[in-house]
Amino acid sequence: MFSDDDLVDRFGQRVLAAARRTWRAGLPVRVRRATAADPVPAVELPSCTVRFLVAGELAYADTDAVASYRGEAVVLAVWAFRAADERDPSTEDVRFDVGGAGSPAPVDITAATELAATVLLDGAANASPVLIGSLRAVRDDLTSANLHWPAAATDELVEQLAAYQARGAQHRVERVAELITEVHARARATGDRSRVLGVEETAETRLRQVRLTALGARVRGTVDSRSVDSRTVDIYFHDARDVLVLREHISGETRLHGVTLRELATSTVLSESVVRGPSRVIRLARGGAAKTSIIPSGQSWSDLSTVVSNYAAAVTALRAAPPRVLRPRVAAESVRVLRIAQVEHVGYHPGAQRLEAVITDPDGTAALVSAEHRGVAPGALDALARALADEPTYVSGAVSQADGELRIDPIAVFTAHGLVVPDLAPADAPARLEQATSPQPDHLTAVLTEAQSICAEAAHRGLRHLSPAFRDRLPATTARLREAGLHPTADAMAAFARTPAVDTWLPLHLRLLIALELK
Repeated sequence: MFSDDDLVDRFGQRVLAAARRTWRAGLPVRVRRATAADPVPAVELPSCTVRFLVAGELAYADTDAVASYRGEAVVLAVWAFRAADERDPSTEDVRFDVGGAGSPAPVDITAATELAATVLLDGAANASPVLIGSLRAVRDDLTSANLHWPAAATDELVEQLAAYQARGAQHRVERVAELITEVHARARATGDRSRVLGVEETAETRLRQVRLTALGARVRGTVDSRSVDSRTVDIYFHDARDVLVLREHISGETRLHGVTLRELATSTVLSESVVRGPSRVIRLARGGAAKTSIIPSGQSWSDLSTVVSNYAAAVTALRAAPPRVLRPRVAAESVRVLRIAQVEHVGYHPGAQRLEAVITDPDGTAALVSAEHRGVAPGALDALARALADEPTYVSGAVSQADGELRIDPIAVFTAHGLVVPDLAPADAPARLEQATSPQPDHLTAVLTEAQSICAEAAHRGLRHLSPAFRDRLPATTARLREAGLHPTADAMAAFARTPAVDTWLPLHLRLLIALELK
């Protein structure tokens, strides 16, 4: 509704000139129109979010950017709304790239794909220090070129290979195969470059004073009597629109910024020193602790934009999303808060060391809460069971879907007595858990999982080192895929069985990843 003359009157010609330079370079945006649930229209820019608090009043446009960038951010947000009206005037939430002068320059990440192919051919089990060093150098080159998502995938591949050499618990055979596929998929994909490659993401953005509401925490890593404590804690926060992650290596230390981890993961943080990276991982700037206040949260999550009250709609959105190997590498992309109308059942699977609970939304649609035991969080399952019995109203965590059912891996539960963070709970008195019967996976899932496991094993061994016994297993798996009605995937498996090569393994594994994701 605002003309450029309105913008000049409010911000001046110099600000509009700066905004035009940014616009000509091109940038990704997310436009959120006002809805009954959230009446404040907003635009997410790479560096900040702009919210229009009062209709027709630019003076009340709010942004978490620093003051020197505020005017340019508001101008870009106004132009983004114009572009959204031209592109798609009815959709409430739309993402797209804007600006840019002509066709974007081609992006070459051949060095990354060639090294990923070398890992596949030689096998993760045979990766040399020289290869790992080359991957690190390519990662640095990708980061310098603002190709943040391929850089992040390459960096994680380095971590996986290094973990295998160190016999670290973080190494996962399946994850190495996924990362090899992701690097190649991002190189070949079409569509918005910002979403596939992260080319328009700023390396770091200093935020103006922000209010962050804690959503819980996840502890990762290993700790035992024979190894160095290598734990990392991810503490999740909700700001005006996004879920951000404060990632800290704790190394036995249980306090951060003057408070315990549990206090920080259940608090509200007010800070003028937050620096946000492209993957939405945040840190406190040097000397920033003095400009940061940590206060008890004490509030419900009901007003957060990440709250999901309709589980069926969430499943639909997940199924419509691009494949995971092509989505932006945002650390907390899948973290949501589910509203709980009722807890139907809680059960423990002793063989899998997994706690599962069935919860329902206000419409009666069910979702599955599922958490597995991990040595770095020995008290988590008992704390989760007690929280689910304490009149819970919300659960936060990473959501996914399977067979049309919403699933969540919990990081916190909001109960009648406050916020519970299972990973940070002490390993004290065990909760009384009813044993549950582990359901058998359906035939289709079992067949797809078997085929994916074969692909992952091939990547671990190396396509140049596959034994005759391994290759003898492929025809039977091909037959099972065909019997399940997955004929194109069976054809891809047969092609791989005839000629184990990069060009036959990649399309097969990509098919399997997407099939299991949409299952």
